Amino acid sequence: MLGYIWLFMISASVVCAFMTGRMDNLASAVTEGADKGVKLIISMAGVMCLWTGIMNIAEKSGLTKIISHILSPVLSRIMPDYRPDSKALQAVSANITANILGLGNAATPLGITAMKEMQKNNRLGDKPNSSMIMFVVINTASVQLIPASAAALRQAAGSTDPYVILPYVWISSLCALSIGVAAAMICSRLSGRRKRNG
Repeated sequence: MLGYIWLFMISASVVCAFMTGRMDNLASAVTEGADKGVKLIISMAGVMCLWTGIMNIAEKSGLTKIISHILSPVLSRIMPDYRPDSKALQAVSANITANILGLGNAATPLGITAMKEMQKNNRLGDKPNSSMIMFVVINTASVQLIPASAAALRQAAGSTDPYVILPYVWISSLCALSIGVAAAMICSRLSGRRKRNG
């Protein structure tokens, strides 16, 4: 689907540039954008390497396991379809821990693993159960203690204080997470009542 969206945007840009006689401007914008994109990636690389290294140290020192152990009782309550000691909830804990510590690259494969483990014991077959939906909500609205990617983008754009956004990121992500979890729980209960009544 995303490919079609990009194709539409590129096609619309070419058509508009042709109709308004600005093909030269379009060509220069394309080359300028590509140049800025490469420079942005190079400028972000150093900051991303720094935080990835710090997060890897946190993982090897056992910090991620400690956070995962702390999260386990909470997760077993909001994801009642799985036991606290199950592989599914262990994988979910690892994913959430990686997101909290800003390990975006590690969080993605952990999230896929968690969903696969959850699907193994899914009684609804191909349909996601309430715990799987809750996991998607938590994963999407994850709280990050150190939003390394956003800070790196700000630094690359010339910000003198790229980490000034930290409290705002924490507040907005906590609000999004709270609302998302509450909505998922309400929808799950309403769905359960409909099944019992129907």
